[in-house]
Amino acid sequence: MAIFTRLGPLTPFLAWLTLFYTAWILLVACGGHWQDVGGHWPMAAAMAAGSYVAGSTPMGGGTVGFPVLVLLLDMPATLGRDFSFAVQSVGMTSASILILCRRTPLEWPMLRAALPGALLGTPLGIHFIAPLASDLFIKLLFATLWCSFGLLHLRSIGEICGREGITPVQPSFDRRVGFTIGLLGGLTVSSITGVGIDMMLYMVLVLLCHADLKIAIPTSVVLMAFTSLIGMAVKLLTGGLQPGTFENWLAAAPVVALGAPLGVLMVSILDRRHTLVFVSLLCVIQYLWTLVHERAALTPWSLAAALLGVGAFLLAFQALQGLGNRLERRAGRPGPETPQP
Repeated sequence: MAIFTRLGPLTPFLAWLTLFYTAWILLVACGGHWQDVGGHWPMAAAMAAGSYVAGSTPMGGGTVGFPVLVLLLDMPATLGRDFSFAVQSVGMTSASILILCRRTPLEWPMLRAALPGALLGTPLGIHFIAPLASDLFIKLLFATLWCSFGLLHLRSIGEICGREGITPVQPSFDRRVGFTIGLLGGLTVSSITGVGIDMMLYMVLVLLCHADLKIAIPTSVVLMAFTSLIGMAVKLLTGGLQPGTFENWLAAAPVVALGAPLGVLMVSILDRRHTLVFVSLLCVIQYLWTLVHERAALTPWSLAAALLGVGAFLLAFQALQGLGNRLERRAGRPGPETPQP
């Protein structure tokens, strides 16, 4: 009885896992897809690491799945995007259910506003913005966005990890900012690459609101899970999934359903700094890898755009950080001492 009492808060999470694995086994067995699962084992192996990243950082599982499919397996960037939506719909949903069951603190005022923004922006972006993006543009946007994320953390990891609590602001500020992130993030980066809206919310929380990572990361996970579900619903209703998405999803889904929640649990035990430094290095490496992989397709203009894009994102992050410092002083909140790495 004591065991059931301790597991009580986790009952919805365990019920979700039971439902998912039952449905997955029936789908594979009744549809005769065992060969598809076995044939796409490299993606399952890659997402063992990707799902951990998804649960423990503000980076969706597609942040690992995308470069593996596109750069390592040489698949179209559109497949990488659709796979990101598909695999995150399981992995980050699983992580979000665990986050909610454990009553992990979230920045609810901003998140509540970001959800309807993503609900509106993601379908619009999939229908009107994503079709305009070339394969090369998708790869370069993904690479530059995450490279800038990595460089920022490698430079300011001590300050970012030293935050506690969150800068208090007016509720109307949270609503406006949250809705804007959801709308623009769904309309642009997530509809084009399958990831990114979580990073946008995370950056605003950490740089503008000086939020504790224990608040910022799980809040970004929940938003990415919701956006991925919306993206998959739109793709399925319109028949717009790229060939190969389903087979790769079949292989990876049972891995990420447990891998992402494991990331949520482990990051509460391990030092977040080590995980963020590691994934930040991977972000920079994948950027360089993309430039080498696409060297034949890069023109002087596109190469300049890729280089300037990193600088532009870093300047935007710097502006957010400066505004966040002013908001903190205005709120009379003392800034934390920057811990030494």
